[in-house]
Amino acid sequence: MTTVAVLGLGEAGTLYARAFLDAGHDVVGVDPADVPTPDGVRRSPSPAAAVAGADVVLCLTGARHAQTVLEQARSGLRPGTVVAEMNSASPELKERLADVLASSGALFGDVAVIGSVPDHGARTALVVSGPGAPVTAELFRGLGASVEVLDAPAGAAARRKLLRSVFLKGLGALIVETLAAGDAAGDLDWVHGQVSAQLAGGGAWTDRLAAGTVKHGLRRSAESQAAAEMLRALGVTPTMTLAAADVHRTAASDPGLLEDELLAAYARVPVANVGDARERTGVLAGRIRAVWPGATVVGRALPVYCSQGENSGIHAALDRARPGDVLVIDGHGDPDRALMGELIAERAKALGVRGMVIDGAVRDVDVLREIGFPVWAIGSSPAGPYKHGPSRVGRPVSVGGVVVTAGDLVVADADGVAIVPAAEARATLEAALAIQADETRRRQLILDGAVAR
Repeated sequence: MTTVAVLGLGEAGTLYARAFLDAGHDVVGVDPADVPTPDGVRRSPSPAAAVAGADVVLCLTGARHAQTVLEQARSGLRPGTVVAEMNSASPELKERLADVLASSGALFGDVAVIGSVPDHGARTALVVSGPGAPVTAELFRGLGASVEVLDAPAGAAARRKLLRSVFLKGLGALIVETLAAGDAAGDLDWVHGQVSAQLAGGGAWTDRLAAGTVKHGLRRSAESQAAAEMLRALGVTPTMTLAAADVHRTAASDPGLLEDELLAAYARVPVANVGDARERTGVLAGRIRAVWPGATVVGRALPVYCSQGENSGIHAALDRARPGDVLVIDGHGDPDRALMGELIAERAKALGVRGMVIDGAVRDVDVLREIGFPVWAIGSSPAGPYKHGPSRVGRPVSVGGVVVTAGDLVVADADGVAIVPAAEARATLEAALAIQADETRRRQLILDGAVAR
């Protein structure tokens, strides 16, 4: 009788544990979370204890914890043990995990799950690679699964999985966004029918993709993020994949931030930390400064293009602006003619526009400060603008050396302005908050007389 250790007793871990029990195997499980132990599974106190004496180890802890758990389990492994690493992760992570076990003598199998485990159980199709691929394949074929074996190192199966995820996770995100739009427009049933008619699985498939996006939002967001990193490494720009990652993150019911919460969270993060979180990219040129001390703003970008020295685009933008917008204006870096002043500021404020960022000049600076309307510009000039155009509103512009697209996040304070692509807003916030916390810790060390790096 084979002893199978299951690291991670979540939904997938429980399904596989039961399948191996039904096939007559001895199953031991471990999970640090307070989750139920499946009937018939022996609960172990630690990963190392769980794998001690095991013939097969299934790793289903989630990619975030995979390396930590394997490092904890390594001391309990014996040569020849089959380690089936089944988490959805990047090829690079699977390669690192194989390296973690290289000295243990265990047979590492990079396992990519190609399908829905809740729907198909242990019969879900798999792709496997790595030194333990052949024996891993036979193990799962014994449960009725279709298994494709790649004659390739660890990471190859993960790459196949992420290539598939680019489409399927993107499709799930698109369906969620489409249904949300239909609901907002009062046409949910009609939109649902239109989407379902295009899918082989019809309405049931539509509902399944939508429900899965919400239920597994964080995990699928991480998977889409890993897929985006893989695409970058392949030289493919991951525009849609990053957007899908953001939709999945937003759809996660508990940790996902609503729009107002997102903007409020960014308002508590310095622009410098936002720039650091984006590897020092997306920060506008230093010539674009707050025109009055203490100005701050966070909002969604409405891009505006103005011909040099004229502002017809700003007037057109105010006809389209929505509350919460920040006008980001390509004024060609012209310092000689002000593109806006107190009258435009008053009108913008009344419309709910949160502020303006202008690669050009402004005037009436004292009034802008008095009414509290935040503006960033390259300077001031008493000379007013022309009105002849041409101009554009809503199309991408280049301002301060950064391309700005409608809906991008604008974050500005006394240091300057950062632009965050809409599809990366939540991921960037998480990274910026981590940087902010680390800087707070290091500053306290300095104040306490310790050395901080």
